[in-house]
Amino acid sequence: MSRTKPPFRADQVGSLLRPPALKRAREQRERGEMTSAELKAVEDQEIKRAIRKQEEIGIAAVTDGEFRRAFWHFDFLQNLTGCEGYQTESQSQSTGTVAGFKGAALRPWMVRVSGKLDFPATHPHVEHFKFVKANTSKTPKAMIPSASMLNYRGGRGAVSEKVYPDLDNYYADLAHAYGKAIKTFYDAGCRYLQIDDVAFAYLCDSEQREMLRKRGDDPDRLFDRYREVFNSALKAKPADMVITTHLCRGNFRSTFVGTGGYQPVADKLFNDLAVDGYFLEWDTERAGGFEPLRALPRGGKIVVLGLITSKTGKLEDKGAIERRIEEASKFASLDQLCLSPQCGFASTEEGNTLSEDEQWAKLARVVELAKDVWG
Repeated sequence: MSRTKPPFRADQVGSLLRPPALKRAREQRERGEMTSAELKAVEDQEIKRAIRKQEEIGIAAVTDGEFRRAFWHFDFLQNLTGCEGYQTESQSQSTGTVAGFKGAALRPWMVRVSGKLDFPATHPHVEHFKFVKANTSKTPKAMIPSASMLNYRGGRGAVSEKVYPDLDNYYADLAHAYGKAIKTFYDAGCRYLQIDDVAFAYLCDSEQREMLRKRGDDPDRLFDRYREVFNSALKAKPADMVITTHLCRGNFRSTFVGTGGYQPVADKLFNDLAVDGYFLEWDTERAGGFEPLRALPRGGKIVVLGLITSKTGKLEDKGAIERRIEEASKFASLDQLCLSPQCGFASTEEGNTLSEDEQWAKLARVVELAKDVWG
């Protein structure tokens, strides 16, 4: 029952709470009190510490905690050729026409497509991955946002009509750019890539679907569009590279956006999306039951159960989580299941409302439970 390739029985989504020293350094850099080189030195030091801590706990897939990012998605997207980040006038504009977080306000920031899309060989996140790979003996894991994140929030308004009067051409170039990204990360030594997506989970939420209709999008067609782009990009995946996707209902300062079980998308998600595994959140009743796992094809595909919440510091009871894993195994083979927190601990640099000690305790609990359940 042990696994020597990813996803691992004890895995993680990847983002970690930013240490105080790193937060101070980023604030100093924003005020002009620190150079970019000085900030990088602090980032390097704190990432090395985080790597050592992950290794000590026993996490097999090691990340940089996204310590060099402000946002889990915008930092990557605005560095694509043809994209630019910009400050909006209000928080409501930063969510486009899509419902925002329940009880928290995002910083007014968005990314838009203003030129022809491509993936540059000089994309900074490739170097960020190389740093992790050079500093761990474990499996280095890279995380990037899915292609759907580029226009899900903003819809048609996020894509220049002058550059892309025909959205078919936009989606074709988007798939091509992501295919190049996969190949570039592979050439940098990446064999474990996680592509984070919220659109697939949001499309299980009735409120999100209604808002999409109001702005002129057909939710079902949009799902198919995003799946087609995803699969087209995955054609670039070499055989010895593992690519997973993480579905999230929103994770910002311990708040959320979406609600609803996976049943509306389960069949297409598990059978028509060409990934090797899925990180799915099941830490609250908002995610529904495990019944959608019936659609998981028997064989090599893996579902990582996000049963440990990253939104609060309370440590989960081992027995309770073991019972939930047993319940999930009624719908999918235990051999096709793994365990992780339901999301990262800091999808943005602000982080969720728990302490670093509580974060590490939760990751240690994931490792402990995986050993008990799978050996």
